[in-house]
Amino acid sequence: MTASGRSQFRRPESVLVVVYTQDLQVLLLERVAPEGFWQSVTGTLEWGEPADVAARRELFEETGIEAGDALVNCNRSYLFPILPAWRHRYSPDVIDNREYLYSIRLEREVPVRLNPAEHRQSVWLSCEEAANRVFSWTNREVIEEIAKGAGAHSKI
Repeated sequence: MTASGRSQFRRPESVLVVVYTQDLQVLLLERVAPEGFWQSVTGTLEWGEPADVAARRELFEETGIEAGDALVNCNRSYLFPILPAWRHRYSPDVIDNREYLYSIRLEREVPVRLNPAEHRQSVWLSCEEAANRVFSWTNREVIEEIAKGAGAHSKI
């Protein structure tokens, strides 16, 4: 820990927020690096920050979309190994990340405001196209559930 009481490393917990429309178009973002790395909204929880607060913050920071009360907690999380490209961000003894899943359904596609330091571009795709494009299996699984109208997503 640093003198401020915060670790110099990232917290090994993150959120995944799948944004989609009533007609099942899914918003994907392409990361600046590595090129071709497509995903839904994601982000690390800050130290002391609850997951739902992080989900709302990341959604707004990465897209300009305000969740209001439409954000749905999928009541699920996954533990997965941190990729080598990002290991330096975490304490040397940390090898896994806990990801909390959220979704938000919008009436229609909306313009997205990207942070050019994080993302190259955004695109709205059908569930099938989006599931085929995303890198993460957890991201793919949530998109496939949305397409089927399964789980927590059918409530939105």
